[in-house]
Amino acid sequence: MKLSQFRYHLPNELIALHPAENRDESRLMVLDRKTQTIEHKTFKDILNYYGEGDVFVLNNTKVFPALLLGEKEKTGAKITVFLLRELNSEARLWDVLVDPARKIRIGNKLYFGDDDSLVAEVIDNTTSRGRTLRFLFDGPYSEFKRTIESLGRTPLPEELQRLRDIEPDDKERYQTIYAKNEGAVAVPSAGLHFSRQLMKRLELSGVNFAEVTLHAGLGNFRAIDVEDLTKYKMDSEELLIEEEQANIVNRSIEARKQVCVVGTTTMKAVESSVTISGQVKPYSGWSNKFIFPPYEFSIATSMITNLHMPQSPMMMMVAAYAGYDLLMKAYKEAVAQKYRFFTYGDAMLIL
Repeated sequence: MKLSQFRYHLPNELIALHPAENRDESRLMVLDRKTQTIEHKTFKDILNYYGEGDVFVLNNTKVFPALLLGEKEKTGAKITVFLLRELNSEARLWDVLVDPARKIRIGNKLYFGDDDSLVAEVIDNTTSRGRTLRFLFDGPYSEFKRTIESLGRTPLPEELQRLRDIEPDDKERYQTIYAKNEGAVAVPSAGLHFSRQLMKRLELSGVNFAEVTLHAGLGNFRAIDVEDLTKYKMDSEELLIEEEQANIVNRSIEARKQVCVVGTTTMKAVESSVTISGQVKPYSGWSNKFIFPPYEFSIATSMITNLHMPQSPMMMMVAAYAGYDLLMKAYKEAVAQKYRFFTYGDAMLIL
């Protein structure tokens, strides 16, 4: 398929700038692949679709405060640093993006915090925007991480940052309630709709939960720059699936129960670790899997996702799962019905 096939008209006012007041009260569009029908519900209505022995697969990655605002030595020029991934904890080395990139050279020092409590030195220029920084911090690692935590800001997607400022509430709401393993710079947004109360009610109805960890990176939001999708390469993201969690999913598969995969990052995780016999296997490593139509899925009997931006990798994966024609029809209807799109927007259940 071609990039241009994933264009659709999305009015700016339908991009959700803030999360719903209550997590589980977003709107829910339900797509049935068998009947090719579309229904309109509320997110907590997912209780009506699942029961004893079914399993929800969740991505328990935790977003860290990856945006640092600093100044360049001598000139005092304002610099934004986006922490992408830690390369070496002992040496305090980080892979980062800087903006504006043209002002930064190897050897430059950057200062963060009102009292310059954190200093970094640029030690490598790897790409036009990418850099490697060494943080000059003498204290213990735990103190270093606390400093990053206190100075860092929530890394909302650029599209949202263009439309509004980062707010204190984002620290809590740009995070799923089951987030555990820190390492993501993008939230697995389908999981934002789950409240503690809803998860408890699902549990009481006999639903099980299995957790995987895929540290969602910026590649989810980077514009695809090739028309031929077979030529596109996704960024690698760190993936961990423990044996105990894989077993929870496999028991449901063996019992012919429903396996609901929550979000495109979770789908990428399970599809990166599938066996020939169609089960999930334990996994520790990296995945750069890029899923677009046509694609044969092995694990999920249903999927929960958000309403994604035009021509995004997430939209392409959902089109592969729902079927391209049904998804395009659903997006057209979502625009007409004024659904809220993107990270903080409404949800979709694909049966």
